[in-house]
Amino acid sequence: MVQRVTYRRRLSYNTKSNKISVTKTPGGRIVAHRLRKRGSPVSCGDCGIALAGIPHARPAVLKRM
Repeated sequence: MVQRVTYRRRLSYNTKSNKISVTKTPGGRIVAHRLRKRGSPVSCGDCGIALAGIPHARPAVLKRM
């Protein structure tokens, strides 16, 4: 039978902000790794086209770049 994985945090529903990837450790255990949301591109304020040279990232990550 397949091993089951449980959430490790308080939120126990499969929402957009609570996605996990099932990963196998070197010791053979199956664990849940939390995934972060994908970032949208920084866009031009005038025409709305994505700006070249700036990677897609979440706002908190962009602030640290």
